[in-house]
Amino acid sequence: MVPIAILNAAIREKFLAGQLSELASHQVSTVTAVILLGLYIFLLTGRVRIESGRMALRIGLIWLGLTLSFEFLFGHYIMGNPWNRLLHDYNITAGRVWLFIPAWTALAPYIFYRLRERSG
Repeated sequence: MVPIAILNAAIREKFLAGQLSELASHQVSTVTAVILLGLYIFLLTGRVRIESGRMALRIGLIWLGLTLSFEFLFGHYIMGNPWNRLLHDYNITAGRVWLFIPAWTALAPYIFYRLRERSG
């Protein structure tokens, strides 16, 4: 998922920055990240045998923990971003919608498991 996040950031910087406001770029980038991550998670969960909804939720929670750990620990200790900068994108009242990324990462395995279960 890290390469997808890097690709998404590159797309935002190359095509959106300068064309849209910073907030609009953030919002569009969040939508593209949800789509790209969704495609990846859909493909991945189709290849991995998920035996129950509970297992799918556990996978999502593990991914959530890894995602947040990477974002905050790498962002702060390696990239040197202050905590308030890292938390900035989670301020939904200011139009920041990045919260949907970790939420989607956590829930997508379960959603795709249920969709496959119904169609199977």
